[in-house]
Amino acid sequence: MMNMKKLMLALSLTATTSVVIAQENTLMIDGFDHQKQTNIGIERVYITDVAAGGGTQANSTIKEGVIHLKGDILPPRGQPGWSSLVLPLAAMGQAFDASKFDGIRLTLKISKGSFSISANSSEVTNFDYHAAPIMAKADNTFHTIDIPFESMKRAWSQQTTLNKKTLNSLSIVAYGLQKSSFDFEVDTVSFY
Repeated sequence: MMNMKKLMLALSLTATTSVVIAQENTLMIDGFDHQKQTNIGIERVYITDVAAGGGTQANSTIKEGVIHLKGDILPPRGQPGWSSLVLPLAAMGQAFDASKFDGIRLTLKISKGSFSISANSSEVTNFDYHAAPIMAKADNTFHTIDIPFESMKRAWSQQTTLNKKTLNSLSIVAYGLQKSSFDFEVDTVSFY
C-alpha cells in the first residue's frame, strides 16, 4: 500500500502546492506526507476531551507517510473520554460534496484502544455526527477497511440519512468509558 500511495503522491504534488488526488473513483484525503496539512491542503486538527472537563493526553508523530497517535484517556465525570484527529475537507464554513463516493477507506494499524470514524456534516449542529466503529484487529499489522456511508449512524439524535453533499471533515476518534490507553497508526484515509 505504501508504494502505491507514494506513486500517487509523486504524480500529483508539486513542491509548492498540495492537491487532491483522485484516481479510479477514489479520492485521497490524507496520505500523511506533510507534517501539518492533509492532501487537500488544510491543516489537521487535534482535539481531546479536555475541552469538556476530561484529562485525556494525546501525542502524534508523522514519519514516512504514516501518522502515529497514542495517549491516555482520562474521561470527564459521567462521560466517555476521547481524542480526535480531524481531517478537514473544505475551508471553515464550507462543505465538500462527496456524493459520488460510497464510503471511507482507511489503512491503519491498531496496537490498543477503541476507535470510530465520523463523517461530519454542516447540517448536524449538535456534534452527533454520522459515525461507525473502526473494526480492525489490534495485531500491530496494517489493515485496509471500508466503511460505507450508509452504515454510519448518529448516537443519540434522531436517525437521519447522511447528506454526503454537506461534509466538512472526517474525525478518527479514540475513545474510552474509563481510564485507558490508545495506540494506532494511519497510513491513508480516502473516499471510495
